[in-house]
Amino acid sequence: MGTQIVAASALSGVNIVFLAALTVVWVRNYRTFRTALVLGLIAFAVVMLVENAFALYFFFTMQSLYSGDPHVQQAVLILRGLQLVALAFLTYVTMR
Repeated sequence: MGTQIVAASALSGVNIVFLAALTVVWVRNYRTFRTALVLGLIAFAVVMLVENAFALYFFFTMQSLYSGDPHVQQAVLILRGLQLVALAFLTYVTMR
């Protein structure tokens, strides 16, 4: 497995941690407020959790998809990094 895919896998793992924290907070808020907006946030977090879990699965089981082209590996790493930045901001403002 290439270095960039290992880094992308690590970023997916961190994204999962952020999303799990967000889900816990939003479920707690939904129990209090019962609004459609908070329910939408929970649905967003669950879908993103599933997407990141599948990404990790594919990184480790289907390495041939990413190993052939270094440009693809770089693109995957950049996309995981951008997702991490977005989730870090969202987690920061949610936890405040």
